[in-house]
Amino acid sequence: MAAARDEVPNKRVVLKRYVTGFPSEDDMEVVTATARLTVPPGSTAMVVKNLYVSCDPYMRGRMTKHERPSYVPDFVLGEALVNFGVSRVIASGHPDFKVGDLVWGMTGWEEYTLVPKPESFFKINHPELPLSYYTGVLGMPGLTAWAGFFDVSKPKKGDYVFVSAASGAVGQLVGQLAKLTGCYVVGSAGSDEKVNLLKTKFGFDEAFNYKKEQDLDAALRRCFPEGIDIYFENVGGPTLEAVLSNMRNHGRIPACGMISQYNLEQPEGVRNLFHIVAKRLRMEGFMVFDYFSEYYKFEEEMAGSYVEDIAEGLERAPAALIGLYSGRNVGKQLVAVARE
Repeated sequence: MAAARDEVPNKRVVLKRYVTGFPSEDDMEVVTATARLTVPPGSTAMVVKNLYVSCDPYMRGRMTKHERPSYVPDFVLGEALVNFGVSRVIASGHPDFKVGDLVWGMTGWEEYTLVPKPESFFKINHPELPLSYYTGVLGMPGLTAWAGFFDVSKPKKGDYVFVSAASGAVGQLVGQLAKLTGCYVVGSAGSDEKVNLLKTKFGFDEAFNYKKEQDLDAALRRCFPEGIDIYFENVGGPTLEAVLSNMRNHGRIPACGMISQYNLEQPEGVRNLFHIVAKRLRMEGFMVFDYFSEYYKFEEEMAGSYVEDIAEGLERAPAALIGLYSGRNVGKQLVAVARE
């Protein structure tokens, strides 16, 4: 009877089938299971109630079955999708996490999640701020922007900086960090609304709608007549090819993501890579996980305005995730599981 009282209904978003090509909402399903709200005696696990879960482009790769292991594990069919989220601890056997603590970390797309290894979670130090910020500006996207721009790009005052997918969760922050550093910043986005947001709210010096540009190379030459010092790479494909032609000698390209390639069965090639040699460019990929040890330093330094796109309820989570790949979201996409 006690065990029965500890169990509650648990709404969750599961993957129905592995995906090739562009994903659809029908590849996912909202189901109701049960969750136990206690941890086993002697366990250091914790149970959390999820308040917000994050929608991030990299999740597309986890929806595909890989013959060779990818850098993150594939999702398991029939199991809840997993990504970063904001949660409240409701049961804990771990000395560092108490009932009632607000935390963020890798959790399930469900109402309640059992976390076997809480060591990967971070306590929320600023509960006076909107908790949703810990899926964005103060969470993984914020740390990604901070680490990629400062550690990988190594910017200098006066650098010419181009950011693709500039109105997204990471791009909007990179642009603001670049402006604070004294750089000239241009961003590309996929709608006039997003372009206006970049220039009026985020302080970009210039921005353009790449969908309206017949010639990306010409657009970059118009915005950067003297060339580009730093390209914060979020999209890949034709944009990367156009950028390489417009980089200045000794330019830096932190490779954060390539969202234009995630849904292609045959990725596009880049035909002008010799620019990396001739211009002595440095193009470097990076993973945010490598910077988790610096999180609390980052948290205290991060500042700036931020825009969110919040979907209400797990039922809307599949649509919110799919919208990332068509550019439907404006700002950081997340899902409110339970408001507090």
